[in-house]
Amino acid sequence: MSQEYEQLKLQNQLCFPLYACARKITSSYTPFLKPLGLTYTQYIVFMVLWEKESVTVGQLGNILHLDNGTLTPLLKNLEKEGYIKRKRSKEDERVMTISITEKGNALKEKCKDIPFECASHNASLTEEESKELYRLLYKLL
Repeated sequence: MSQEYEQLKLQNQLCFPLYACARKITSSYTPFLKPLGLTYTQYIVFMVLWEKESVTVGQLGNILHLDNGTLTPLLKNLEKEGYIKRKRSKEDERVMTISITEKGNALKEKCKDIPFECASHNASLTEEESKELYRLLYKLL
């Protein structure tokens, strides 16, 4: 086998373990979210709305590092289910504000233990290592 292109070996890529780890971690949420009818992406949208109650689609995209093409159908679905309300700005019709409804807020109680459950499944890191990984990942972002 040729050693000519070391940069093309999977073992030399930072992106691959990040990708594989992200998939593994997000899939660990599925057993807890599926009974609630939620995807991981919907769950993180709720996390933002539980904290802020109301944000623009642009703000939500910036916080979650998601584009409008991903957010728009997801938000339409959440609105159809009665979890959120979408409203266009009167000052600028291009700006859409998302607000959580009572039904959306009610999910918070059902989701409150999910972070603990998932952390217990991903307990291969110490608390200190977890904090360092968190810091480094946000540095990359």
